[in-house]
Amino acid sequence: MSTFTQNLICLYQIAVVGGGLSGLSFAILMARKGYSVILFEKETYPLHRVCGEYISLESLDFITQLGISIDALKIPIIKKIGISSPSGTYLSQSLPLGGFGISRYLLDYSLAKIATKEGVTLLEKTPVNDVIFHNNFFEIDTSNQKYKANICVGAFGKRSNLDVRFNRNFIINPAKSKRNFIGVKYHLKLPFDNDLIELHNFEDGYCGISRVENDITCMCYITTAENLKKYGTIENMEKNVLFKNEFLRKYFTTATFLFAKPVTIAQINFSEKTLVQNHILFCGDSAGLIAPLCGNGMSMAMHAATLLASEVDFYFKNDFNRAILEKNYQSVWRKNFKTRLFVGRWIQYMFGKIFITNIVVGVLKYFPKIVTLIIKNTHGKPF
Repeated sequence: MSTFTQNLICLYQIAVVGGGLSGLSFAILMARKGYSVILFEKETYPLHRVCGEYISLESLDFITQLGISIDALKIPIIKKIGISSPSGTYLSQSLPLGGFGISRYLLDYSLAKIATKEGVTLLEKTPVNDVIFHNNFFEIDTSNQKYKANICVGAFGKRSNLDVRFNRNFIINPAKSKRNFIGVKYHLKLPFDNDLIELHNFEDGYCGISRVENDITCMCYITTAENLKKYGTIENMEKNVLFKNEFLRKYFTTATFLFAKPVTIAQINFSEKTLVQNHILFCGDSAGLIAPLCGNGMSMAMHAATLLASEVDFYFKNDFNRAILEKNYQSVWRKNFKTRLFVGRWIQYMFGKIFITNIVVGVLKYFPKIVTLIIKNTHGKPF
């Protein structure tokens, strides 16, 4: 028996690596079904994450069932969308289905408290160093202890050291430099309509702005790593690139910034990802990342958690056939999200190019039905 195996201290039915929206939602669902669940989160709640903080109303029933009341939290309902081109053309219309704004600081913290209440063993400040599949069980190595589980779910977000450890496909075949992105988020005090979300385009990027709780406005943008490299600092890049969009220049120069410094993430790419590797089941952004301007990543993360929970429950209640579990999960995931991700990657490719974006926004301004169709193809039905 190896030293690794001898040091295992506890057996769980399910281990979740990553405590974002998909990981927490999945953990809560499985705990409510009576399974023993452990969740590893490398940070401490509450925390800010780079995110547009807009959720499609397709998720409203689900988060209500989890135990979060948007009425009690006075969460703004978003019904309108505005899109600007780098040249200043502005498109405005109603938002199909609609959404609501809530910060990850509040939402993740609320879900973490619910998970603990439901019996999930939630370990904060606990990075996972490695996950090994051995004798039909997962051995999970942290700096403090080692754990064992029958099922392991990877829900650690857009990019993690574990992606490198697992030698995942998008690590082996990295995106070209122009397709390698960074994300930057601020919270602001700014006069802004509660029911509006705006998307502002600039060279090689775009910025989303919408309200969250407590009259706070979230500003989150994505751009190429090359843009940052060219100008050296985020501040210089913003002044030389984002400020060329008149709407962004106004917001940056009139808003009160609530963070001492922006929340950032690097090395984002939108390549296709494996859903299962080394028998680990990936969920949320770990499984596939939709372009942020589609405004639906948070809903997708939670919806994916429900799909995975159903398949894992079936696995435990039936024949413990791991091959069938993996096949069924990949099938149902692709059925629900493949089209959204394809449309999202297409939109991602189109926007950020000054000439193309100016033309597209200018044309779409007069064809609102096409805008509605695009939005519907990046969103799903209530779940």
